Amino acid sequence: MKGIKKILPGLLAILILIQFVQPARNVNGQAMPNDISKIVAMPDDVQGILKKACFDCHSNNTEYPWYVHIQPVSWFMNYYVQSGKKELNFNEFGTYTSRRQQNKLRAIESSVKDGKMPLFSYTLIHRNAILSKAEKSLIINWVQNSKDSLNKKIP
Repeated sequence: MKGIKKILPGLLAILILIQFVQPARNVNGQAMPNDISKIVAMPDDVQGILKKACFDCHSNNTEYPWYVHIQPVSWFMNYYVQSGKKELNFNEFGTYTSRRQQNKLRAIESSVKDGKMPLFSYTLIHRNAILSKAEKSLIINWVQNSKDSLNKKIP
Protein backbone atom coordinates (compact mmCIF):
# COMPACT_ATOMS: atom_id res chain seq x y z
CA MET A 1 0.00 0.00 0.00
CA LYS A 2 2.84 2.38 0.83
CA GLY A 3 4.42 1.66 -2.57
CA ILE A 4 1.22 2.61 -4.38
CA LYS A 5 1.00 5.88 -2.45
CA LYS A 6 4.53 6.73 -3.58
CA ILE A 7 4.08 5.66 -7.22
CA LEU A 8 0.63 7.17 -7.84
CA PRO A 9 1.65 10.85 -7.49
CA GLY A 10 4.63 10.25 -9.81
CA LEU A 11 2.43 8.61 -12.43
CA LEU A 12 -0.09 11.43 -12.14
CA ALA A 13 2.67 14.01 -12.60
CA ILE A 14 3.97 12.17 -15.69
CA LEU A 15 0.45 11.97 -17.13
CA ILE A 16 0.01 15.71 -16.66
CA LEU A 17 3.42 16.55 -18.13
CA ILE A 18 2.96 14.48 -21.28
CA GLN A 19 -0.15 16.50 -22.11
CA PHE A 20 2.19 19.32 -23.16
CA VAL A 21 3.96 17.14 -25.76
CA GLN A 22 1.70 17.17 -28.81
CA PRO A 23 2.74 15.84 -32.23
CA ALA A 24 2.24 17.97 -35.33
CA ARG A 25 -1.21 17.69 -36.87
CA ASN A 26 -1.76 16.23 -40.33
CA VAL A 27 -3.67 19.21 -41.72
CA ASN A 28 -2.92 20.90 -45.03
CA GLY A 29 -5.68 23.03 -46.50
CA GLN A 30 -3.92 23.60 -49.82
CA ALA A 31 -5.06 22.22 -53.16
CA MET A 32 -2.94 19.22 -54.00
CA PRO A 33 -1.60 19.14 -57.58
CA ASN A 34 -0.62 15.47 -57.19
CA ASP A 35 -3.99 14.38 -55.80
CA ILE A 36 -5.36 11.12 -57.16
CA SER A 37 -8.44 12.95 -58.48
CA LYS A 38 -6.09 14.90 -60.81
CA ILE A 39 -4.57 11.67 -62.16
CA VAL A 40 -7.64 9.47 -62.65
CA ALA A 41 -11.29 10.40 -63.03
CA MET A 42 -13.08 10.11 -59.71
CA PRO A 43 -16.87 10.33 -59.44
CA ASP A 44 -18.21 12.39 -56.54
CA ASP A 45 -19.77 9.36 -54.85
CA VAL A 46 -16.43 7.50 -54.85
CA GLN A 47 -14.62 10.58 -53.56
CA GLY A 48 -17.18 10.86 -50.75
CA ILE A 49 -16.68 7.23 -49.76
CA LEU A 50 -12.89 7.57 -49.79
CA LYS A 51 -13.09 10.78 -47.79
CA LYS A 52 -15.19 9.24 -45.02
CA ALA A 53 -13.42 5.88 -44.87
CA CYS A 54 -9.83 6.45 -46.01
CA PHE A 55 -8.61 10.04 -46.04
CA ASP A 56 -8.03 10.42 -42.29
CA CYS A 57 -5.08 8.03 -42.56
CA HIS A 58 -4.28 8.15 -46.28
CA SER A 59 -4.15 11.87 -47.10
CA ASN A 60 -2.56 15.10 -45.95
CA ASN A 61 -5.75 16.14 -44.16
CA THR A 62 -6.95 14.32 -41.08
CA GLU A 63 -10.16 15.29 -39.31
CA TYR A 64 -9.24 14.94 -35.67
CA PRO A 65 -11.74 13.99 -32.98
CA TRP A 66 -11.81 15.81 -29.64
CA TYR A 67 -9.93 13.09 -27.77
CA VAL A 68 -6.81 13.57 -29.89
CA HIS A 69 -5.73 16.26 -27.44
CA ILE A 70 -5.30 13.66 -24.71
CA GLN A 71 -1.94 11.93 -24.44
CA PRO A 72 -0.95 9.23 -25.19
CA VAL A 73 -3.94 8.93 -27.58
CA SER A 74 -2.50 11.62 -29.83
CA TRP A 75 0.78 9.74 -30.17
CA PHE A 76 -1.01 6.55 -31.20
CA MET A 77 -3.15 8.41 -33.74
CA ASN A 78 -0.10 10.17 -35.14
CA TYR A 79 1.66 6.83 -35.55
CA TYR A 80 -1.29 5.32 -37.45
CA VAL A 81 -1.73 8.38 -39.67
CA GLN A 82 1.97 8.48 -40.54
CA SER A 83 1.97 4.72 -41.24
CA GLY A 84 -1.11 5.05 -43.44
CA LYS A 85 0.37 7.94 -45.42
CA LYS A 86 3.60 6.03 -45.89
CA GLU A 87 1.66 3.11 -47.39
CA LEU A 88 -0.68 5.23 -49.55
CA ASN A 89 -1.25 8.96 -49.72
CA PHE A 90 -4.12 9.96 -52.01
CA ASN A 91 -2.83 13.55 -52.08
CA GLU A 92 0.60 12.44 -53.33
CA PHE A 93 -0.61 9.80 -55.80
CA GLY A 94 0.71 11.80 -58.76
CA THR A 95 4.26 11.58 -57.44
CA TYR A 96 4.20 7.78 -57.66
CA THR A 97 5.63 6.01 -60.68
CA SER A 98 3.10 4.47 -63.10
CA ARG A 99 3.97 1.04 -61.77
CA ARG A 100 3.46 2.10 -58.16
CA GLN A 101 0.13 3.76 -59.05
CA GLN A 102 -1.04 0.47 -60.58
CA ASN A 103 0.13 -1.45 -57.51
CA LYS A 104 -1.63 0.94 -55.15
CA LEU A 105 -4.87 0.65 -57.12
CA ARG A 106 -4.61 -3.16 -56.99
CA ALA A 107 -3.97 -2.93 -53.25
CA ILE A 108 -7.04 -0.73 -52.77
CA GLU A 109 -9.14 -3.21 -54.71
CA SER A 110 -7.94 -6.27 -52.80
CA SER A 111 -8.10 -4.51 -49.40
CA VAL A 112 -11.70 -3.47 -49.99
CA LYS A 113 -12.69 -6.90 -51.37
CA ASP A 114 -11.07 -8.70 -48.43
CA GLY A 115 -12.51 -6.28 -45.87
CA LYS A 116 -9.03 -5.36 -44.62
CA MET A 117 -9.68 -1.66 -45.13
CA PRO A 118 -10.77 0.43 -43.44
CA LEU A 119 -9.13 -1.10 -40.39
CA PHE A 120 -11.42 -2.65 -37.80
CA SER A 121 -9.79 -0.51 -35.10
CA TYR A 122 -10.73 2.61 -37.10
CA THR A 123 -14.33 1.54 -37.70
CA LEU A 124 -14.85 0.82 -34.00
CA ILE A 125 -14.87 4.56 -33.38
CA HIS A 126 -15.76 5.81 -36.87
CA ARG A 127 -18.91 3.79 -37.53
CA ASN A 128 -19.70 5.79 -40.69
CA ALA A 129 -16.48 4.44 -42.25
CA ILE A 130 -17.87 0.90 -42.44
CA LEU A 131 -18.36 0.20 -46.15
CA SER A 132 -21.64 -1.23 -47.39
CA LYS A 133 -21.69 -3.79 -50.21
CA ALA A 134 -22.80 -1.05 -52.61
CA GLU A 135 -19.94 1.23 -51.54
CA LYS A 136 -17.44 -1.60 -51.90
CA SER A 137 -18.76 -2.28 -55.40
CA LEU A 138 -18.45 1.39 -56.34
CA ILE A 139 -14.84 1.52 -55.18
CA ILE A 140 -13.91 -1.77 -56.87
CA ASN A 141 -15.51 -0.68 -60.16
CA TRP A 142 -13.81 2.70 -59.96
CA VAL A 143 -10.43 1.05 -59.29
CA GLN A 144 -10.85 -1.32 -62.24
CA ASN A 145 -11.75 1.57 -64.56
CA SER A 146 -8.88 3.65 -63.17
CA LYS A 147 -6.36 0.86 -63.74
CA ASP A 148 -7.58 0.60 -67.34
CA SER A 149 -7.27 4.36 -67.89
CA LEU A 150 -3.74 4.40 -66.41
CA ASN A 151 -2.76 1.50 -68.69
CA LYS A 152 -3.83 3.56 -71.70
CA LYS A 153 -1.61 6.47 -70.58
CA ILE A 154 1.51 4.29 -70.33
CA PRO A 155 3.41 4.45 -73.66
